[in-house]
Formats: sequence, structure tokens, C-alpha cells
Amino acid sequence: MSKVFLLDTTLRDGAQGEGISFSTSDKLKIARRLDDFSIDYIEGGFAGANPKDQEFFRQAVAMTWQNSRITAFGATRYKNVRCEDDAGVQALVATGAPAMTIVAKFSEFQVSRILETDHAEGLAMIADTVSYLKAQGVEVIVDAEHFFDGFKADRDFTLACVDAAEQAGADWIALCDTNGGSLVDELHDITTEIVKRTSCAVGIHTHNDSDLAAAGTLAGVAAGATQIHGTINGLGERTGNANLCTVIPNLQLKLGYDCVAAEQLGHLTDLSHYVSEIANMNPPTQMAYVGHSAFAHKAGYHASATTKYEQAYQHVDPAAVGNQQRILVSELAGTASVAARAAQLGIAQSREGAAATASTLKLLEAEGFQFEGAEGSFELILRRKEAGYHPPFELVDFMAFAETRDGQSSLSEAMVKISIDGEIVHTAGEGNGPVSALDEAFRKALLPAFPEVAAVRLIDYKVRILDSEAGTAAGTRVLIMSSDGEREWGTVGSSTNVVEASWIALADAYEFALLPPNRAGAAE
Repeated sequence: MSKVFLLDTTLRDGAQGEGISFSTSDKLKIARRLDDFSIDYIEGGFAGANPKDQEFFRQAVAMTWQNSRITAFGATRYKNVRCEDDAGVQALVATGAPAMTIVAKFSEFQVSRILETDHAEGLAMIADTVSYLKAQGVEVIVDAEHFFDGFKADRDFTLACVDAAEQAGADWIALCDTNGGSLVDELHDITTEIVKRTSCAVGIHTHNDSDLAAAGTLAGVAAGATQIHGTINGLGERTGNANLCTVIPNLQLKLGYDCVAAEQLGHLTDLSHYVSEIANMNPPTQMAYVGHSAFAHKAGYHASATTKYEQAYQHVDPAAVGNQQRILVSELAGTASVAARAAQLGIAQSREGAAATASTLKLLEAEGFQFEGAEGSFELILRRKEAGYHPPFELVDFMAFAETRDGQSSLSEAMVKISIDGEIVHTAGEGNGPVSALDEAFRKALLPAFPEVAAVRLIDYKVRILDSEAGTAAGTRVLIMSSDGEREWGTVGSSTNVVEASWIALADAYEFALLPPNRAGAAE
């Protein structure tokens, strides 16, 4: 297997994405996970740009890393300034990082119009900075900014930049599609020419403005690039960078390149979700390989085929990237879909039983229920049909209202009545809205008999209007996501009354939470 080297720039380029802000602590946590995953280079931030990045390098350089080289990012010296006198270059050196990336203009337009200097000085800025940093004993990666656009506009000048970096001793020249506008064949052909021309190792750094970053990276590798730049989940400015969660498995599983150990690749989904959590983002559901829906099968004939042969509708084994196959249940589900999902949950279903459940699902979805994101509610449908199943509580009735005084909302209160082992429990609760009050009353009713409810919290609450033309009389669907700190599950309710829909979803959420641990299998 041919070895390729991974440079992760989540903490630098990824942090430039809209809505992304990492603290120093966040960066160190992510860096640790990247090191565990065997990323070769971790670009930690822009040297001297802000106190967070300075503190990151101060702590990171003093730490022990098993697989990764901490890499500081900066720019070439400013025009007509010596490296010894350039604040940015000196900030790079001050990080003490063993590897350094310098961004350099490889475009005649950028040098003449943006830097506002001549060609000779543009080339000298590259050569002087590379040679100065090499004299400090560090590994130097030249981030050839605007490389492909520059090559297409003025080939000779861009090639002169390549020669200047090589002759100054650069270890790597990373070819950047900075504006993300190059097509795949352009990236491949130009990279091929550079690999043949230079003795430097070549990297590829693409942006996703044309939705081609991952494909362009693969094309660059096929052309001979051996250092891959990207971010976890494709985070980055504008539309993002090449997504390492896509690029790595494509290179390793499809093309036979050596990126990380197979054991580490099996943690890719966990890494993706971890970075999403730190970035305070929901994991992208439909992301290839690591998304929640990446190996989800909804159509009945798909589910039927996968029960016979798992790879019938899967291009790789989900376990190879730490994901798992999911059989979705909906109005499209047939007997095979229900039977397959029941088997995953360890619930025996005869063909007749599965057919009956499929019919039930179709009827419920006609009433507005949807079970794709509410696998907790689906599992309860199956459990309630099992011989000997006894629900931990039974609903009797509820009342919820919101009161306003002097034109301002001042009170939401709910009363809940449930039966536990034949005993009626009647409680009341207050909240910042009727659903919040219902939840509070429900908890009060359950806690004396079921103290484990204290660990359950609602982590998401969504309302969907089913028929917008009906206005306020429209049916509503409520999806609730819950967690007990170890697992998460979804439950659903539907009604023309949004509070009643919420009540149904809440009741399912708590009933699922109270399933014996060896029986609750819907958590994802």
C-alpha cells in the first residue's frame, strides 16, 4: 500500500467556518483525538494571530504526541522586510512547533494586485522565508495559495514560485485550490505536471466551493500528491474544505492507500461526532460514511435484500468506519423491513406478526406519525406486542394551560394523572410553557416509583405542521429526542392539538427510558 500523509487543519482552516469558535481547551481536546486517530500533522492555528492560538501552541508543544506533529501556520515575510524583523515570521518561530506551514502567493495576480509588489520580490518572499525557517531546524510546508488559479492565468510565474520554494529547501509544496473553483480534471492534470517537475514532496489542499473538494483531493493523490490537507466534517470558510471523513475512507477502502490503521479507521464516525459536539453542531445526517443515514435502508425491498446479504445495498461494511446499518420503518416498510429491524432489537417476529406491525405503521403514518427519527416509539410498538410485557405506567389524563396577566405570559401549569401498578398518581407542575409544565408534572409522578427517571433529559423538541393550508387547525407532529447520559432515543406524537402530540411523545420517551437495559435497543 502506498503511504499518504494527513494534515488536519480543522483547528485553523476549519475554525474559519461561519459559526465555528474553538477555545484553547477545545483545540487541545480535538488535537488529542486527532493524535489518537493517527493524523500525521495537526495544524493548530495561526501563529501570533490571537491569544487562544498562542496558548494552544504554548501547551501543545510541551505535550507528548504519539502520532502527530504539531504544525504552526503563518505567512511569508512581508514585502521588503527581513525575516529577522518580520513579526509574523518571528511569531512562527516562537511557537517552537516542529513543523510550520507558510502561506505564500503562487499567483501573479495576487502578487501584483493584492501584495502590490513585483515578481522578483514575490519570489524572494517565498525563498527567504523557507530558507530562514529551515535554518531553525523545522519541517517547512509551503501552502501554495491560489496555485491552480495562478497556474491557469500565468503558468510561468507560478512555476517560478515552485522553483523558488524547492531551491530554498521546502519539505512540502501543498497545491491550493483556494477559491474552490477548479474542476477535477484540471486539478489532476496540473498536479501531475508539478509532481514531475519538482523534487519536493507535493500536497493537495482543496476548498469545496464547487462541491468538488473531496473528488479534487482524490484526483490530486492519483496524480502523485502524498500529503492530504482537509478538515473533519469538511469544516472551513465559505462552503468548507475537503472532508477527511470522506477522503480517508475513499483512499483507504477504495484505492488501497495507507492512511491510518484499520483499527483507527473504525473510530472515524466517533471522531466525526466528537468534533461536531465540540463545535456545537449537529452531526451531518447524510454525510457519506459517518452520517446517521449513511447506511440506513428505508424501502422494503432494500431491507429485504440486506437481510439476505448485508452488502446488497451498501458499498462498504459500516463497521469499517465505526458506523452501523439501520433499517428504517415507515409507510414504505414491508414485512421484511419490520422483521429485519425487530431482529436487530432482539425481538422475535413471525411473518404474520411482522405483517401486522407493518400495517399498523402504515395506519399511524397516515395519521401523521413518522418513525424514521423516532425509533424509540417504534421499538415500543414491538415491545407492547410481546407476551408478558407490562407497561411501567398507564396514562389516565392530563390538563395543561397557559395564563397571561396584563398582556404578558406569566404562568404555564399542567396536571398529570397516571396509574402505576393500579395506584393513581396525580401531580402538578409549572414550566416556561405548557409542554415544559407537562414534563415537570410527569417527572414528579414517576420519580417516587422510578428514580432512574432523574437521569433522563430532553435534548431536542421539534414540531412539524403537517398541512400548512389548514392554518391553526392543522395536524402537528412532535419529535422528542431524549438522553440518559449513555444513550439517546427519539419518540413521536401526532395530533391536531400540539400539546396532546407532545404528551404522546413524552409518554413514549419515559416508557422507553424504563425498559430494562437489556431490552432497550433503539438508542443510537
